[in-house]
Amino acid sequence: MLRFDPFRDLDRMTEQLLGVPAGSARAPRFMPMDLYRSGDHYVLHADLPGVDPGSVDAHVENGTLTIKAERSGRTEQDVQWISSERFTGTFMRQIALGEGLDADAITATYANGVLTLTIPVAEKAKPRRIDITSVEAQPTIEANKQAEIAP
Repeated sequence: MLRFDPFRDLDRMTEQLLGVPAGSARAPRFMPMDLYRSGDHYVLHADLPGVDPGSVDAHVENGTLTIKAERSGRTEQDVQWISSERFTGTFMRQIALGEGLDADAITATYANGVLTLTIPVAEKAKPRRIDITSVEAQPTIEANKQAEIAP
């Protein structure tokens, strides 16, 4: 049985360009996130454990939401590392926002290593009820009847 991995070639290129395996401390793979809709807004949770809140940047430009964060490496001198598996470096995610979202009203919080963005749906994109008014039937005039003139 053959197994196809479309990302294997990309990982191999990353390894060749950076000199380290993809997913290592110098080349993290991704920033895990959840995105869901709740009523009239979307909620995005991005896992950033161990990231200094001051290094987190979220901004919208040309309809694209960009989240960037940096986790600094440990700088202890004279230590012998037994294992070093935590990613360090810069993490980034970009998400295309649809036209029906209010990018100017996005809010963000960072707590317990999780960045939460609340993205409201724009007023113009929210479903709304259209009132229907009833119009009384107008009398019709028939064109084929001739008016009778009294003598």
